[in-house]
This record gives sequence, structure tokens and C-alpha cells, in this order.
Amino acid sequence: MKNLKNWMLMMVMILTSVSAFSQNKITGIVVDGEFQSGLPGATVIVKGTQNGTSSDMDGKFELTVSGDKGEVVISFIGYQSKTVAFKVGADKKADLGSVVLSADENLLDDIVIMGVADVAKDRKTPVAVSTIKAAEIQEKLGSQEFPEILNTTPSVYATKGGGGFGDSNINIRGFDQRNIAVLINGMPVNDMEGGAVYWSNWAGLSDVTSAMQVQRGLGSSKIAISSVGGTINVLTRTSDVRPGGSIMASVGNDNYFKGLASYNTGVLENGLSASVLMSYNRGDGYVEGTGFESVSYFLGLGYRSKDSRHNVQFTFTGAKQDHEQRSTSVSIDNWKKWNGGKINKRFNTDLGYYNGEEFSFKGNYYNKPVMSINYDFNINDVWTLGAVVYGSWGRGGGNGSIGGGPNGFRDYGVEVRDANGHVRFDDIARWNRGEKIEGWGNTGRTPNADGNYYVEAGYGTKGQGGWAKRASINSHDWYGTVMNMNAKVNQNWTVDFGLDARIYKGYHYQILDNLLGADGYMVENNKNNGNKKYVVSQTYDTKASFNPWVDWNNREKIGYSNDGNVKWLGGFAQVEYSKDNFTAFAQGSVSNQWMQRVDYFGYDQSTEKGADEYKTSNKSLSGGSIKGGLNYNINENHNIFGNAGYFSRQPFMNNGVYINNSNTMNPDLKNEKILGFELGYGLRTEKVRANVNLYRTSWSDRIIRVFASDVHDNKNNPKLPKVPAYANLYGVEQIHTGVEMDFVYFAFDKFNLTGSLSWGDWKYKGNVSATYMNENDNSPIEILDPSTGNSTGVIKKETLYLDGVKVGDAPQFIVNLGFNYEIVKGLKIDGNYRYNDKFYGLVNATDFKKEGNAGAIKLPSFNLFDAGLSYKMDVGKEKKNSVSMRVNVNNLFDTTYISSSRTNYHTSKENVKWKGVDTTNEVMFGVGRTWNFTMRYNF
Repeated sequence: MKNLKNWMLMMVMILTSVSAFSQNKITGIVVDGEFQSGLPGATVIVKGTQNGTSSDMDGKFELTVSGDKGEVVISFIGYQSKTVAFKVGADKKADLGSVVLSADENLLDDIVIMGVADVAKDRKTPVAVSTIKAAEIQEKLGSQEFPEILNTTPSVYATKGGGGFGDSNINIRGFDQRNIAVLINGMPVNDMEGGAVYWSNWAGLSDVTSAMQVQRGLGSSKIAISSVGGTINVLTRTSDVRPGGSIMASVGNDNYFKGLASYNTGVLENGLSASVLMSYNRGDGYVEGTGFESVSYFLGLGYRSKDSRHNVQFTFTGAKQDHEQRSTSVSIDNWKKWNGGKINKRFNTDLGYYNGEEFSFKGNYYNKPVMSINYDFNINDVWTLGAVVYGSWGRGGGNGSIGGGPNGFRDYGVEVRDANGHVRFDDIARWNRGEKIEGWGNTGRTPNADGNYYVEAGYGTKGQGGWAKRASINSHDWYGTVMNMNAKVNQNWTVDFGLDARIYKGYHYQILDNLLGADGYMVENNKNNGNKKYVVSQTYDTKASFNPWVDWNNREKIGYSNDGNVKWLGGFAQVEYSKDNFTAFAQGSVSNQWMQRVDYFGYDQSTEKGADEYKTSNKSLSGGSIKGGLNYNINENHNIFGNAGYFSRQPFMNNGVYINNSNTMNPDLKNEKILGFELGYGLRTEKVRANVNLYRTSWSDRIIRVFASDVHDNKNNPKLPKVPAYANLYGVEQIHTGVEMDFVYFAFDKFNLTGSLSWGDWKYKGNVSATYMNENDNSPIEILDPSTGNSTGVIKKETLYLDGVKVGDAPQFIVNLGFNYEIVKGLKIDGNYRYNDKFYGLVNATDFKKEGNAGAIKLPSFNLFDAGLSYKMDVGKEKKNSVSMRVNVNNLFDTTYISSSRTNYHTSKENVKWKGVDTTNEVMFGVGRTWNFTMRYNF
């Protein structure tokens, strides 16, 4: 590691020294034609060379050249490039003054990492799209989670989840992030086993993002990815940004601190460049007991040939993070009960105290760097190759409880909390050691035959199994490539084709973190030990490692141990026709997945049958997509577009292919079917930029898995045993329709208004039937005779009446109104108001067993207001550097609101209500007022 640091420093020094031989200087300022302000990060390159720089945070640039005259090409993602001639005077300087760039067709077309990134172009690519630039992310994100910057874009709902660092969730058009494709420089990053995106793994992404584009709907991506609700394209900084660097420090509520330092050489005369960034982030968290610490890093090395034919960019970026969590939803009654009759938004339902210190079962730790090499090759005037080869190594997991408590209460519910709602960890430790605890049964735990007390799985012996803190490891190794060949056949026709290949191995197992006073953990489910029980007493420090290749697989395992192997091979092609004001495209993709599950606990490999069954064969599943669309620019002010697409998507490995955490293959495998339509209109005038979109998405042949601990409804009948059960609901269909609008209005000089409106109608279509299966052995559950408890021989099935039930977990009506105003030069104020309505509880299918049910509960509407104040000033002898300061306040009025509900209990006249919601519902409240102050020095 030390040698690597020395090598990096030497590279930067060598590359920087090369530029010292040039003498002439070109200066100027790049101005945003939309906002009439300096445009940071614009690229300035001497035409015909690779000598270039980038504008600073105020749009200013300075470029050293060897010639006395020539031309510079000035460009920025989302704007038309401009070529400006220069001639150096006797003082060896040339001032180009203000160079105004106008937003137009070539949206995001000038980003360096470009060959495989499917970015949409304004008034050309026929998809609904919003683009967030680096300057806005740096300024307004503050201490928020990275996805929250998208909350002002249409049909997006992003929250902090439980409030832990990086535990945020994002929803687009009513689809959660498992059904939103996330790409970084063209690389897909959704988990290959379940489609999830864990934002805590990308804690430093906001620091290195050049631009982020959200394509709603099926989008324009050519590869077959999970873009049901939309696609998020993140384009990171490259090594050819402007020479110089920055130092930043930020402080905020609850001991929040973030420090950052970066340096860039810029592109030198020999085409080489380097960029380094490091940041450190820590805090106590707004929610009690959710402290965090994160270290983010970025290294970029680049080369551009003088003939502009070759462009190579190497990047290595990631973040090591550890954070505590809040993930348990409890009833509104308990929120109030444990907080003096009030709603305390900071209350952590998972927090307690152990040996006088804060302690929780819940936490997360991870380090997931991504290393990539992007290569763009202009072969000739017709052919261009774009390719990325990448690797990702994830090491870490999440904490939770294992075992079970007295009297059958497995979860640490109200029985194990004190008057303030905190988990009684000291009492849990006493219980684990056999002491009697009042209210936890008449007798204490019984020791094992050897006199020791062991935590046992599930409810344990006589329902007294004890608790321990475990860590569920979810590590992986992931390698892939995306290659795209582009041919400009003639002035009107363009053809693309290429491949997407990935190979993934996931490692999943549990280890012990803390035995809480017990002597060990009794493993009962490892079939490779002759079906004999054995004790594991080794605990491990569960913290993220700076070494992304650390091998933890030799640790003693409990609970389960399995691998998931996924291979992916896809091909894609697109043809585009563009002439005058008309553009049309058609694209198609095919893909095949091979999925294999290896279970080291569930099958005895010493037997012939176990040796055959512990490793499944490679299950092969094919899928694909076909999309097309057209855009017509009526004139310079108006354009219309439409698109349609069909996507056949393979089910996820860990939900649809293998059921109930076993090697049992789903007997009714079907690809999910997505059919989408979209119409749009755009308006571009000197004062107004606006878009209107209409959409309809059908998502059919879904699989939803539900669980039930009391499938026989035996609360009042002890003869009917409790059976842990699950049911796979096949053929679930959702229909999402809606209207979106967004605008920017340049009211007058230095003042503009922004806004968006999203109205949706998202609901389930049709009813489904389910067969309940025993969670222990995957066998169908039979109906029991309530008088005897004996089986009747009839399989227990359930019809779930979902037809017309509203899709929950995100508001279906959202309004955003914002403003930006420059009070005096350098001093700006901005604010945004957000109204959320038509918000429903998360649908748990088992809530809808009766025909004519009341549907999902409607949650209270709520208003949120964010505000910011910023100031920038030029400093230094020649005013080439700048200092900027920024204050962000989110949820300014400290609004108390429900951010999600996991239950759907409807109110009656007799029930207690909170803002119209039955207080027995288990909910999560959103985070209250937060603030941060940032100071940045750019040089």
C-alpha cells in the first residue's frame, strides 16, 4: 500500500512537471446559457491536440499553450460545444472573455467516459429524462443520502429508510430500486442475485459524479437490465478534469463531519492525466444509536492520443463504511407509549444498552470498490469502439439477532423492552446465563448436559433458546465487460451492436458477533456433521476492512452457508435514423443467465444423495427486450416524442428461482413481462423549458413471497400448532399509469423558478391463489381438523383479493416548487417545497384474504421544505482560486410524517387514530430537521 502511494505521488509530480515547458496562457469564463452564470467543469481543449483543462466552480479557466494562435473547443455535458479562435499578444496572454454555451441536442454527448454509457439527448432521444449536474449535487446534497438529490425530479420518491447512513431507498413511478437499473459509467451495479442497490456501498459516489441522468420508464439503455421503473446513469469524474484541486470541510447536526481533498493534473501535452480524491465522513446520525464512519477514495489515470483516436481511462473508486441501523417498524401506539405520548422521530426501535453502553442488534459494514478500464477507439470516420472492463469486490454484511426468547416470543418485541422502549440487553444476557427474569416465564433457562448455556436456533428447547448477535455475510466477486461498436453509416443512419458479459460469485453465511453472556451457539442444521449438534463459541469483530480482497470464508459459520453463482451473457443492437427534425430508433437485446446454488449446510456431502444435491446444476434462463421510439422537433420551440417497449425479464435467483433459502427449484418458473408506452412533449423558449409525459407500464407474471407464522389461525386453539409457512404468489400483475410535468422558468435576471408535478394511478390487477408451504421442509401444508388437530388431507390454499388494490410505498401525487435567486454577486438563496399525497401502505398480500377488502390504507399527506444559502468569492493574487460556503437546511419546519407503513389496518369509529391512521399500524417516521454547513476551497 505504501509503494502504491509513493507511485501515485511520483506520477502526479512527473505529469505536473511536463507542463512547465509551455509559456503562453489563455483565460476566459464559460457561461451557462440557461442560468447566465459561470459553468463549472466545462472542458477546454486546444483543437487538434489533447492539451486541455476544465473550468473552475465559477466557470473560469486558464490554459497554458505552446503556440501563439489557434482554436480551443469548449464543451460541457448537456450543452452545444463551441469553437473559439485565440491569438496570444505580446504579453503571451489571450483573454477569450465570456463564452456562452447553450443547452441543446447533444445532451451528455461530450463526457469522456462515453462509449458504453446510454445517455439520452435532449430533443432527440425519445424518453422522459432528467439530468442533475455535478455543481448542483455538490451544492444541494449536503448531508443527505445520494438518491435524495433526485427528489425534485418527476415521479421520484427517495427516503432515508430507517435513518441509518446509506440505508436510503428510491422509488420511480411506483417501482422500488430492485426494479430500477443503476449504471455507473455504463456498468450495471444492481445485485445479480436479487436486483437490490445498497447505497451505503456507494457512500462516496456523490463526490466523484460528473452528472447523473434519470431515464424514467424502460429508458434508452441497449442492454437487457432491470429498468422497469427507470434507469439511473451515473457518470463519474475522469482524470482529465481541470488542473488543480479542492479542499472541503462540512459540519452538521448530530456531530456530522465530512472532509475532502482532491487533486487533478489535467490533460498534459503528452495526453496523460491523473486525478486523486479522498474523503472522510462520520457522525452520530439523526436517529439515536445510528453512528457511522466512512472513508471514500477515487483514483483516475488517463491517456488521450494526440490524433484523438484513443482514449483510455482507468478508475478505482469505493467507500469503506460502518454504520448502526434502525430497521424495525413498530406501531404508532408504541411510538407514543415509549416517548411520553409524543412522536419522537429520533427514537430507535432497535437500540438498547448493554454494560452501560449503547448496543444494538442492527448494523451494517461493507467495502465495495469498483475498478474499471474504459476505452474509446475512433477506428475511422465510420466505426467507433467503446468498451469497459470492470471488476468489483464486495466484503461485508449486516448484523441482527439469532435464537429465540422465552415463552415463544422470538422477536425482541414489547416483552423485552423497558419503559422507554429500549431493548433490555442486560436482561437478555442474564437470561442467556440461566437467571430468572420477571415476566419472562416462571422458570429460567435450563443448562445443557455439560452445565453450559447455549443459544439455540429458532425458539430453542422449550421455547427458551436465548439470543445472540450474529452477522450475515454477503460478499461477492464480480467481473464483467460491456462492448459497443458504433457505425455512422451515413449522414442519417447510425448502427450500434455489442455484448454485455458478467460473472458473479456471492458468499453467504452467518458468524457470531456477540454471545451476550451465553457460552456458545448450538448449531443444529448443518447436515455435514452427521446430523449431530455442535457448539460454536468463536465470535468475530464485524467491521469493514480496507482490504477489498480479504478472505473471511474460513470463519466458523452458523445459521447457513451457501454460494450463489451467476453468469450472464447478453447481446444488443440498435439502429437510429435522424434527418432534419426527425429521429427514430429501434433496438433489441437478448440475454441468458446461468444460475447455480451451492449449499454447504443443507445437504450431507458424505452421502451419495447429499453429494449430488448440495450443488445444483446451472439453471439456464433466457430473456430479452425490444424497444423503439421517435422524436419530432416541430420547430425550435416544440417537440413531441413517443416510445414503446417489451421486456421479458428472468426472475431473480434468490426469490423466484430457488425458494425458501434452499436448493429447491421453483416448479413454476416464468419470466416477468413488462410492457411500456410513453408519450411526451417538450417546450423550449427563452424564458421557459418544460416537459410533459404520459406513461403506462404493465408488469405481469410477478412472484411475491409472503410468510405466515400462524397459518392455521390457532390463537384461540392450542390443538392447532404454529407452523412457520410461506407462499409464492404467482401471476401477480401491476398496472402503473401516470402524467408527469417539469419546468424551469427564467422569471428575470438572476431569478428562476423550477417545478414538477407527478400524478400516478398504480394498482394491482386480478386476484391470485397461493399454496402455503412448510418453511422447514418446503412441503405443502394441509388443513387441520380444529377439534383434533389432525390433518384432513386437504392442501391449504388461499385466494388473495388484490384486484384494484393500490400499490404502496411511494406517493402517487407529488408536487415540487422551487426557486433560485442571486441576491448580489456571489450570494445566492434557494428553496424547494414538496407536497406528497395519494400515499398508501406497503402491500402485504396476506392482508387481503377477503373479497371486497378495503384495500391498502391511505397514509397522511405531508409537506416538506428545504432551503439553502451559498456564497462564493474569488481569492488569490490573480483571483484564480475561489472559496465557497453553503448552508443547507432540510425539512426546515421539522415536519412529522410517516415515510412508510408495513401494515394495512383500517380504522373504525372505536379505534384510536393519528392523522386518520389506525395507531395499531406499524410505521416508520421520516427524519426531522437537519442542517449542514460546508466550506470549499478550489485552487
